[in-house]
Amino acid sequence: MFEYAPAPESRSVVDLAGSYGLFIDGAFDSGKDGNVFKTVNPATEEVLAEVATAGPEDVDRAVAAARRAFGPWSELPGAERAKYLFRIARIIQERARELAVLESLDNGKPIKEARDVDLPLVAAHFFYYAGWADKLAYAGFGPDPRPLGVAGQVIPWNFPLLMLAWKVAPALATGNTVVLKPAETTPLSALFFADVCRQAELPPGVVNIVTGAGDTGAYLVQHPDVDKVAFTGSTEVGREIARTVAGSGKRLTLELGGKAANIVFDDAPVDQAVEGIVNGIFFNQGHVCCAGSRLLVQESIADSFLDSLKRRMATLRVGDPLDKNTDIGAINSAAQLARISELSEIGSAEGAERWSPECSLPERGFWFAPTIFTGVTQAHRIAREEIFGPVLSVLTFRTPEEAVAKANNTPYGLSAGIWTEKGSRILAVADKLRAGVVWANTFNKFDPASPFGGYKESGYGREGGRHGLEAYLA
Repeated sequence: MFEYAPAPESRSVVDLAGSYGLFIDGAFDSGKDGNVFKTVNPATEEVLAEVATAGPEDVDRAVAAARRAFGPWSELPGAERAKYLFRIARIIQERARELAVLESLDNGKPIKEARDVDLPLVAAHFFYYAGWADKLAYAGFGPDPRPLGVAGQVIPWNFPLLMLAWKVAPALATGNTVVLKPAETTPLSALFFADVCRQAELPPGVVNIVTGAGDTGAYLVQHPDVDKVAFTGSTEVGREIARTVAGSGKRLTLELGGKAANIVFDDAPVDQAVEGIVNGIFFNQGHVCCAGSRLLVQESIADSFLDSLKRRMATLRVGDPLDKNTDIGAINSAAQLARISELSEIGSAEGAERWSPECSLPERGFWFAPTIFTGVTQAHRIAREEIFGPVLSVLTFRTPEEAVAKANNTPYGLSAGIWTEKGSRILAVADKLRAGVVWANTFNKFDPASPFGGYKESGYGREGGRHGLEAYLA
């Protein structure tokens, strides 16, 4: 096996301040009550910065600023709004290296993923929705679709800047204004995005960013002057939000958890499928709602396929997220590491066989080796609950009908993958899978023109594509 010399990306491209305030009405301020929290680098446990906690008064001020900005912003011609979105997209491209390093520091993801996947997609979403801003009358939602008003948006920690783009870009393109609450463990890229908005000379109040923990998000969701709530995160919190907004007249979209099946048939291209399985579950440390966390492999090839998969896993490099050779970075937080560890221990206790390649983990920070479980049944908790980490459960099947039944035997319905050389089989199986996105002979591929969302406990509504406009139009 090749030995790689360290190839670290420089931290010097990011100029971190010691503390950050809230971004309200085009300016930063420290918040009314002065409370702060610390955001840490999960790879080293080093404190990166102190960040203001938004209380009810702060959320009131942010929503009021968004409401004041809504009239002038929504009355701008679509082509004028598009200019701001294009400008934001170009600035993101110009600052992509800085933002990628920041995302890797605050989140723990490998720099090559932040640099080559997240940031290009962030810019692409703003470019894409800029193109829609003056064409809303042709989107299929009536001849004169109108914006809803103030959108309250709550995003998770696994793709902080990308989830921001998924929500902010369509909201602005359709003429809405935004109050965004980033995740408590990854607030920095959203605060840097506030600076991007200022650099783009976006009118004050069009985008406001309030930082804090779950309480801050709850204040925003409950606020009587918020017209639309968009949430990406856990199914448990999604249920609570749905209960909160029920009967309020607020529009709601939820993108929640997943337990995707990656189905490998006996005629699948093995090397390609192995790469897809690895990408499906170990990309971003498995911190992916649509991760292919259940491998369903046809019984006749199961042993040889698992041998190939284990050989590939043995080459994965775990370590410093800023090293360009790293494949698997740090787990985002101590709390998430504890959950991954607990469910993995339960998998072993319930009789599944656990395997990880030999790899040395750093002494400081939050780390978990890539892991697969074989001998898994549909009754195992590791086959039913979202682990949200680099842990793969392997099940087998004999017939396509059995594969479909096992794939659909989950409370979730976000994504799935099919690996086979037969186009007819792809279409036949995909048609029967209850998943919002089905990939064929690939996995975890995204495009801003393609809608994304789920069924059942994976939420409702779609983000991306023409469909992503609908949630922000009356």
